[in-house]
Amino acid sequence: MNAAIISIYMLLTCSYFESYGLETVTKLQDITESDLAFPDDFQFGCATAAFQIEGAWNEGGKGENIWDRLIHTNPDVVADKTNADIACDSYHKYKDDVAALKEIGANFYRFSISWSRVLPTGDASFVNEEGIQYYSDLIDELLNNGIEPMVTLFHWDVPQSLQEFGGFLNPLIATYFADYAHLMFQRFGDRVKTWITFNEPTEQCLNGFVNMGAPPMVEGYGVGEYLCAHHLLISHANAYRIYDTEFRKKQKGKVGITLVQGFNYPKTNKSEDIEAVERAMQFMIGWYAHPIFTKEGNYPKVMIDYIQEASDKQNRIRSRLPVMNEDLIKHIKGSADFLGLNHYTSRIASHGINGKPNTWYTDQQVKFEYDPSWPSTASSWLKVIPQGFREVIKWVQNAYPGIEIIITENGVSDYGQLDDQDRIHYICSYMNEMLKAIVLDECNVKGYALWSIMDNFEWLRGFSERFGLYYVNITDPQRTRIPKESSRIYKEIISTRKIPKDCLEDYIYSHN
Repeated sequence: MNAAIISIYMLLTCSYFESYGLETVTKLQDITESDLAFPDDFQFGCATAAFQIEGAWNEGGKGENIWDRLIHTNPDVVADKTNADIACDSYHKYKDDVAALKEIGANFYRFSISWSRVLPTGDASFVNEEGIQYYSDLIDELLNNGIEPMVTLFHWDVPQSLQEFGGFLNPLIATYFADYAHLMFQRFGDRVKTWITFNEPTEQCLNGFVNMGAPPMVEGYGVGEYLCAHHLLISHANAYRIYDTEFRKKQKGKVGITLVQGFNYPKTNKSEDIEAVERAMQFMIGWYAHPIFTKEGNYPKVMIDYIQEASDKQNRIRSRLPVMNEDLIKHIKGSADFLGLNHYTSRIASHGINGKPNTWYTDQQVKFEYDPSWPSTASSWLKVIPQGFREVIKWVQNAYPGIEIIITENGVSDYGQLDDQDRIHYICSYMNEMLKAIVLDECNVKGYALWSIMDNFEWLRGFSERFGLYYVNITDPQRTRIPKESSRIYKEIISTRKIPKDCLEDYIYSHN
């Protein structure tokens, strides 16, 4: 990364931020405080997802999921024409994954279970014991190497059999998910103490029913995304209540949900833009967090009001946002022991209309953009704005006081170079902002999972974008994991519980 690009990390076109009193542009003296260290109980790890790494798409009794169906039916939908049939071959090489995690000193490993690998049809009446054994072996291998498993139950891979009758548009999905969760708690809860029900449900519902950026690619007409989210929230709460009533006392674990959020900076100091910033946060993370983590529960009032107004303008007889009755509000409220927070980038927000008409995008009446001077990455959506990480953590802590936060994903893409200096700067600068949120702002962040331990199949981008600490050559049948320079830096951070001084100095003094 050249000096001109690195300098932007600190400058970030201050005209956007200084007018509003936002604590966004980091002061040099804050960064160089050498006494900042992660608390003794803070945990470091890495994250992956089953579809992105496992391969073995039709081995060991696994059933088809919606991503298998999409890519096999339309292979051109993936940018580089690759697929995940083998991916990183973690189904056969999970011990190599654990060895890489042990090498960097990871305290925990966040991975997801493929619903259709353990339940080929999605129905708990038909259990695939080979799939159960695979995850049992992985969990044992982790524990034998001193690494705690953190398990995500759902990371976007709906069993195709369930999709055939609507997937998350069908309210029965909540029953099937409850049965699935019960089985996982029953089989693995003696060894798994941290569970995540859903990963980034916003992306599941928007990409699947609005953007056509992920399966099932069903046109939702401004209703589908809200039905999906509604049924997903019920599914989450069902799983939590099952754990709470049947398993918690004996297993003594915890259950949370992972939501994604960037920080939104107001484009101007006009009140309408400042209000748009808050509205955007409520429409994104608040969509799920407000029903779960607030005292009043239910969807955020601003969502209810704005979607009702938009629905009225369409002459609809009811709002496109489903109504929660008092029983459902009570069922969902308080249904998480922690919030998993994924964060990669931030944006500039202003009042306006942008996106597909009569959908979630226009309902919120917010326009998003990036400053063109912000450093780019291999992903068009990912700009490097480290200060936004601290700001979004503070926002979450203030919005939902007292909750425990675990950073369940944070990382950056490049094109796979082994000397990945851009990733090193990203890790150091973003983790430093998180550290300040913990130590200086007293935010209750208990862990951090870097995305990802190794390059993997990045959905519709295939292998054209790489997020790993370890390089994976997909033309090599062995799929050897090769450490990048960033793995050394992350290992040092874990072992010292501090951001390396030379890494921060490089970040700071390259402005001069």
